[in-house]
Amino acid sequence: MEIPVLFLKKNHERRLRAGHLWVYSNEVDTVRSPLKDFQPGEQVALMDHEEKWLAWAYINPNSLICARIVSRQQDHLLDQSLIVHRIKVALGLRDRIYKQPFYRLLFAESDGTPGLVVDRFGKYLSVQITTAGMEAQKDAIIGALNKVVHPSGILLRNDVAVREQEGLERYVEVASGKIPEQVQLSEDDCNFETSLFEGQKTGWFYDQASNRRRLLPWVEGKRVLDLFSYAGAWGVSAAKAGASSVTCVDSSAKALELVTRNAALNNQSDKVNTLRQDAFSALKELKHAGERFDIVLVDPPAFIKRKKDLKEGSLAYRRINEAAISVLRKDGLLVSSSCSYHMDEQRLLQTLQQASRHRDRSMQLVERGQQGPDHPVHPAIEETAYLKTFYLRVLPSF
Repeated sequence: MEIPVLFLKKNHERRLRAGHLWVYSNEVDTVRSPLKDFQPGEQVALMDHEEKWLAWAYINPNSLICARIVSRQQDHLLDQSLIVHRIKVALGLRDRIYKQPFYRLLFAESDGTPGLVVDRFGKYLSVQITTAGMEAQKDAIIGALNKVVHPSGILLRNDVAVREQEGLERYVEVASGKIPEQVQLSEDDCNFETSLFEGQKTGWFYDQASNRRRLLPWVEGKRVLDLFSYAGAWGVSAAKAGASSVTCVDSSAKALELVTRNAALNNQSDKVNTLRQDAFSALKELKHAGERFDIVLVDPPAFIKRKKDLKEGSLAYRRINEAAISVLRKDGLLVSSSCSYHMDEQRLLQTLQQASRHRDRSMQLVERGQQGPDHPVHPAIEETAYLKTFYLRVLPSF
């Protein structure tokens, strides 16, 4: 098979030699390799200006990130064999850390599978493909997962908006075996149910698991407010660890149905209440009703999806945390997260400090967390380090 060549402009290979996997369209020598000559998803041989081979990649000439490296070994193109190898390497990490098969199995670029994410729910897999290059390998991906993991079912959750940027349709389909309406998972000593068909993202937020674990020593006898609760992973875990009461707030009725089911599954129905409302409105009403909590959990969706949204998104983070502080007792704990890559740690911390000062409160940062080890960070790709969680003691002003 003859592989087309993608040439880079002079000196634009340095970042790639340092380990990065992305090629931007403005780095391509379009005189020697016109982008219009390539088909979305096809594999290319990546070469520098001096015609030295760099790597195998796949290309989408219509995307800003026009190519992504998949292999730096000339005898290993992207195919089912290479995907099998990547899965086995990824399992080598997960098997060392996790006693049960509930985790993110493949984390895109960080696991050498750019454009591919796989979450494992015991016997079932939820797969998300976000690039044309990986879409072209869909059958190879399903074959590799069946060969290595032997799941009872594989669901393709290809319904995310980012696919449209790659010229791909959105769809959800069972690619292999059968998937039940509800699947079960375990996190420490808690059991949960979720829907892989309708749940957010791929069905669960495994990236916060270690941060939820970090919360547990704080909750004994405390009144907890869980904002943006989704299926109750934070709140139900807190209740089972000894919280006196938990209120889970979410705008989705289906999410709160899962909260109720998960509370019952863990014998915590008497402690866990639900409130269907957007978080901003809920906080306003709770404040006016004189409700106060010992711990408030703020884990919103990404308010900053693009760099140009930084100013507006930062204001949203400040507003939601300021409102959360307004219902905290004098010596309360605010657990605040951001999954927005463009909101770096220092900016988030400054935003939280501004929120506390607007409420005439003082803060102490007592712990901090990041995404779990099943979401490893690629040192050359800063975008893979996206999750920040701060544990802040909120006191009267001093």
